[in-house]
Amino acid sequence: MTARGATTAAAILIVAALLPLGLSSYQVGLATEVLIFGILAMSIDILAGFAGRTSLGHGAIFGVSTYVVVYMTSQAEMSPWLALLLGIAAATVVAAVFALLAVRTSGVYFLLLTLALGMIIWGVCLRWTQVTGGENGMRGDVRPAILVGQSAFYWAVLACAAVVSYAMWRFVCSPFGLTLRGIRDSESRMRSLGYNVPLHLFIGFSVSGIFAGIAGALYAMFNNFVSPSTVALAQSVEGVLMMIAGGVGTLFGAFVGAAAIIVLENIVSSYTQRWLMVLGITFVLIMIFAPEGIIGKLRAIFSRKAKAP
Repeated sequence: MTARGATTAAAILIVAALLPLGLSSYQVGLATEVLIFGILAMSIDILAGFAGRTSLGHGAIFGVSTYVVVYMTSQAEMSPWLALLLGIAAATVVAAVFALLAVRTSGVYFLLLTLALGMIIWGVCLRWTQVTGGENGMRGDVRPAILVGQSAFYWAVLACAAVVSYAMWRFVCSPFGLTLRGIRDSESRMRSLGYNVPLHLFIGFSVSGIFAGIAGALYAMFNNFVSPSTVALAQSVEGVLMMIAGGVGTLFGAFVGAAAIIVLENIVSSYTQRWLMVLGITFVLIMIFAPEGIIGKLRAIFSRKAKAP
């Protein structure tokens, strides 16, 4: 990371850390939700933006972590911190299983296979009522006492998001991440050079699942509730839309996309019941005028200005 990039990141972190001082409790909650779903969108971008594989199963991976954390704290009366680790571990296992089944496919086949695998998880959560609570879901007091306050929890999530974001950035910029980019650009060429493409995709998928699991565990502490809608297809689709709106392959654009969609959802829904139509129109406009995403568009604008005499 360049000195300029480090300075920009530090400035953004400082501004983000000061937000609770000037926002209401409700607005701090929205900011916390943006950070959590930003992590989920970033985990999807690891595959879509750097490996050329768009997953519709990450919402299920995210939700599995949420289910495990809520179940372990409410039913097994386990420490929230230990439950959080178990939730992330469970998400990683599910991601590894998904990866084993999906890495030898690509394009629309990868998309549909991950969608089907996610639907299986949704069906299990819906029908296994003795464990998951079925349609009624589960509720529990997940958040540790030290993080009960809205601002305290926001700062904890912000710190976690900063560490996780740096870890994801280091991952995609590592030699392994460059290999994923090579697979995205030309899978046949990487095979001819001797790279084990399925193994690299398996590791990339599993690592992205770890980060999705972290987001799911944080969401359990944020919401203190989980239901089949948490693992439903809509969860995956929303994560993909956040990634696209921010900019595929930009990584940090996921937070911009998450902020745009979550804030728009909450503002528009307070004025009209047809907020989904407004959200759809907004997304169409982004695809027409900024197909590279918000961050990608801003980069292009600044690049043109820099080259202008």
